[in-house]
Amino acid sequence: MDHAFARVRASAPLWIGALASVALFLFAVQLLGTATEAAAVPLRQFFAHHVSGDAQALGVSWLATYVLTNGSIVAALSVSLFGNGIVTDAQLFLMVAGSRLGAAAIVVLIGALDYLQKRRYSLGEATSLGLLAFLLTHSVYLPATVVGYLALPWLQHPLESVGTRTNVSSQFSPLESVTTAVVDAVGAELGFVLAIAVLFASLNLFDRVLKRVDTAWLRARFFRRFQRTWVALALGVLLTGITTSVAFSLGVIVPLYNRGYLKRREVVPYVLGANLGTLFDTVLIAVVLQSPVGVALVLALLLVSTLLTLGATVWFDPYFRTVEAAHRRLVEDLRYFVGFVVLLIAVPVALALLPR
Repeated sequence: MDHAFARVRASAPLWIGALASVALFLFAVQLLGTATEAAAVPLRQFFAHHVSGDAQALGVSWLATYVLTNGSIVAALSVSLFGNGIVTDAQLFLMVAGSRLGAAAIVVLIGALDYLQKRRYSLGEATSLGLLAFLLTHSVYLPATVVGYLALPWLQHPLESVGTRTNVSSQFSPLESVTTAVVDAVGAELGFVLAIAVLFASLNLFDRVLKRVDTAWLRARFFRRFQRTWVALALGVLLTGITTSVAFSLGVIVPLYNRGYLKRREVVPYVLGANLGTLFDTVLIAVVLQSPVGVALVLALLLVSTLLTLGATVWFDPYFRTVEAAHRRLVEDLRYFVGFVVLLIAVPVALALLPR
C-alpha cells in the first residue's frame, strides 16, 4: 500500500505537468484563432500582397518552420488563417504540407550544432539520424503534396459537403470568452504574439514532462519488436500520435540507434509511422478552431501520406535500398551533404520569391 502510494506521489508532478501543458495548448490555439479573427483585415492585406500564389504559400510555411523550429505552430497558424478566410483551401493544404517538409530539417540542424560543439564524429555521422528522418519525410510528403494538390479540384465538392454537413460543436466556449477578453484588453497584434508565445510554452512544457518519462522502460519493452516492419510502423504512429511530439518519439530510440542496438532497416518504418502521427495535433487544432473544411483538408493530406507510407511498407525492400543508398552518399560525401543543405534552403526560398 505504501509502495503504491509512493508511486502515485512520484508520478503526480508528471500528470500535473501534462494536464497543464494540454490546458495551455488549448488556450493558445483558441487565443490564436481569436487574435487572427481580430486582425483579419491587415493579415488579409499582407497575404494578398506577399503570399498571393499557392507556391508562395508552400515556400513561406516551409521557411517559417525553419525560423520557428516547430512545424506544429506553423500548422496551427495556417489553420487559424484559413478559418478566418485569409488563405484559400489550396494554400492551407500546401502550408500544412510545408510545415511537415520544414520540420524534418530541424533534426539535421541540431546534429550540425552538436558537431560544431564536440566534433567527435564527422559532420555526416553527427547528422545521420536527422538526414534519415529528412529523407523519409520528404520521400512521403513531397509526392503527397503534389498528388494531394493536383487532386484538390476533384476533392472540392466533397470538402464543401463536409464543411456544410459536419457540425464541429464548440466544446471550448469558456476558453473563447476568456480569449476574447484578452484580445480586447491587449489588442489583436499583441494577442497574436501572445498566442504564439503560449503555444511555444505549452509544447516546451510537454517536452519537459516527456523527458521525465522512464524511456528506458519503453526501450526495453518495445525495441525488440522493431524487427517486425508493420509493428514498428504502428508504434511510430501510436507513440507520436499520443505524445504529439516527434522529438520524444525519435528521442526514445536515439540511444539505441547510436549504439547500434537498432539497425537502420528497423528504424525506417518507425520513423515513417512517426511522420504520420505528427499530423494528429493539426487535426485537433482544426477541430478546436471549429473549421470542418480545415479538418477535411488536413485529413486529405494525412490520407494521401498514409497511402504512400503503406505502399513504401508493402514494397519495403526496394524502398529501403533507395533510401539507404541516398543516406550513405549524404553521410560519406561532404559534397553531397553541402549540396543537400543548399537545396534545403534554396527550394523554399525560390518558392516564396516566385513572381505573382
